[in-house]
Amino acid sequence: MDETLGTALRRWRDRLSPLDVGRTVRPGRRAAGLRREELAELAGLSVDYVVRLEQGRATSPSAQVVASLARALQLEPMERDHAYRLAGLLPPQEGTISTHVPAGVQRVLARLGEFPVGVFSADWTLLSWTPAWAVLLGDPGARTHAERNLVRAVFATGPRGLAAWPVLNEGDVVNRALVADLRTALVDYPRDRGLIDLVAELRSTSTEFTRLWDEGAVGRHVSTRKIIVHPQVGEVTCDCDVLTVPGCDVRLVVYTVAAGSADAEKLEFLRVTNGVSANGPSPPTPGPFSTP
Repeated sequence: MDETLGTALRRWRDRLSPLDVGRTVRPGRRAAGLRREELAELAGLSVDYVVRLEQGRATSPSAQVVASLARALQLEPMERDHAYRLAGLLPPQEGTISTHVPAGVQRVLARLGEFPVGVFSADWTLLSWTPAWAVLLGDPGARTHAERNLVRAVFATGPRGLAAWPVLNEGDVVNRALVADLRTALVDYPRDRGLIDLVAELRSTSTEFTRLWDEGAVGRHVSTRKIIVHPQVGEVTCDCDVLTVPGCDVRLVVYTVAAGSADAEKLEFLRVTNGVSANGPSPPTPGPFSTP
């Protein structure tokens, strides 16, 4: 019997331990792997759509859906490519930005549930996040793919701008580092159409981006202090660190607060009131891929 995307999804789901995605395994749990509901939640899909994929009734998932499932299932690169082919899609090509988040990084993320942590691709598009990130900065699952790009948010005006990212902009140092990152990414991924279009878009809409780009801006990310303006608790001051993963072109953005501080109390209040603990999230708002 030929393998289908549905049979592969069931096999990968059955082998993944709930502990690897930050779930607490309670006594009496029958499923050794992930339940469909848990996979749907992690991938930002509706449960009904996951059921239809596994049963072969949904046969044309988009590349974004397959990438989201691959991240949720912590697939290795060869398995991810196999999933694309089973879906009738071409795997990501050489010279394009990868949206793959290594399984080890995802396991680290699952164990950092109490901290706001986001995982970004080389073009600064948010790929994965902890529950605490969602309660502090807003649920990324409610945003479009374009709105999840941090560089666009920093330099764009209108609804795609920083209104969706409630972080006060620190100005030139961070902006230079972001522009420098995109310049490096364009050298590393010259065939990535999304990256090419992003640079062209920002050059045509942002005088600040154009100035830094034409100047050949260089810069690097350093530890900074950021102020997040949250509608429930007001200003929360956090230390922000950007961590790179050797051998993988993703970066982790980690927000921390000093223990016992007023900011720590605010963050804990947000976690508690939104049902978030270090053991995993409460069910989130369905993401943009909740329908095929």
